[in-house]
Amino acid sequence: MARAVVFAYHNVGVRCLSVLLARGVEVALVVTHEDNPNETIWFDSVAELAALHGIPVIKPADPNTDAVLERVKAARADWLFSFYYRHMLKAPLLATASQGAYNMHGSLLPKYRGRVPVNWAIIHGETETGATLHVMNEKPDNGAIVDQTAVPILPDDTAHEVFNKVTVAAELTLYRCLPALLAGTATLTQQDLAQGAYFGGRKAEDGRIDWHSSARQIHNLVRAVAPPYPGAHTIIHGLPARILQTQVTDLHAQDRPEKCLYTEHSKIFAKCGDGSILRIVELELAGHALDATGFVQRFGTSPLSLA
Repeated sequence: MARAVVFAYHNVGVRCLSVLLARGVEVALVVTHEDNPNETIWFDSVAELAALHGIPVIKPADPNTDAVLERVKAARADWLFSFYYRHMLKAPLLATASQGAYNMHGSLLPKYRGRVPVNWAIIHGETETGATLHVMNEKPDNGAIVDQTAVPILPDDTAHEVFNKVTVAAELTLYRCLPALLAGTATLTQQDLAQGAYFGGRKAEDGRIDWHSSARQIHNLVRAVAPPYPGAHTIIHGLPARILQTQVTDLHAQDRPEKCLYTEHSKIFAKCGDGSILRIVELELAGHALDATGFVQRFGTSPLSLA
């Protein structure tokens, strides 16, 4: 029986760990994270799944310590897998598995190597993404590809919706390729790194809206950071605001100044920097929802300038 150590977190971690168990892999140890109390935990728990199956779990703040290394070595694993684990694993850990170390990444590598690939793909207006199982080394997401599965990104999909698709893609990918991988017959394909790029992590402040952008660009940002992520934010009449849902239109408003909010037909619209019109479907001002009626009551019917 194949024996593995699994580093995992989030829904991809849960579903991929489930695949290993369904395929008869003996999981000797699960390494996961303590949930961050400052983060909205909207996803499932790898630790709970491991506990259900009686698998030992550790949650080190840093996996690349001598103590963790000794614990992983003691597991005597044939395979090491990383499924949405948030830390890079250094060479000593990768070398503990006699048959190799593999990572599941949430993009169609070599595109969107690095952090939060789903969010970046939406921000850049991609129409598809997916999940890729690849060989792990000390450089992020650049090892040879074992298998990958694509999923569509529809024009109004949020990051949460796309992440759910990527989770299924990850499960399908691992379930399909795992028998060949364990048997030593999987075909590996080297990445052409020139066909993609590396992206870093994102912070809440990166969700600030630049109203000089087009309606499509702003729409992509809004859906890429929509809840459960922090949301796209701006300042309206000196007050903090979050724009949580938008819709690109084919409307024209020649009589409206650029970079303004206005109401029409009981709806809120923004005229963006290039003159394109974005419908503001869900708006939160100073922490409170604001619809078109409330907008008019508060600000009147004249266009409201956006910085």
